[in-house]
Amino acid sequence: MAKGDGKVIAQNKKAHHDYFIEETYEAGIVLQGTEIKSIRAGKVNLKDSYAKIENGEVFLHQMHISPYEQGNRFNHDPLRTRKLLLHRKEINKLIGLTKEQGYSLVPLKIYLKNGFAKITLALAKGKKKYDKREELKKREAKRDIERAFKERQYM
Repeated sequence: MAKGDGKVIAQNKKAHHDYFIEETYEAGIVLQGTEIKSIRAGKVNLKDSYAKIENGEVFLHQMHISPYEQGNRFNHDPLRTRKLLLHRKEINKLIGLTKEQGYSLVPLKIYLKNGFAKITLALAKGKKKYDKREELKKREAKRDIERAFKERQYM
């Protein structure tokens, strides 16, 4: 399977709007007890989450996994920090790249691959306000062109 294949559970659509995506990495997630059941049920939110490198390990912060309904006392903290599983070479490369000004690690999507929860992590550079406006203008122009072609075909 290629990187990012599998059943997509949740996506961070705002990441493409707020960042320039430089590189992507596939990482496993260390989960506790009922978290995987909540993920399979699609109760995950990546909206404000980010990854950080601490002591040579990558951790995911602010990813919300809702408590499992039948989990009773075995449930977990929804916003706990979760460890990501990457190869040592990838972590060392990311340490060097994230030290540069403006680069950060942003999760793009979470999916199931061969029964395991995986996350696509992106090395991203933040966009300025004018970059976002320019992208919106390009998208709007592209829509107008496609609309004009569509109208022309019907005539």
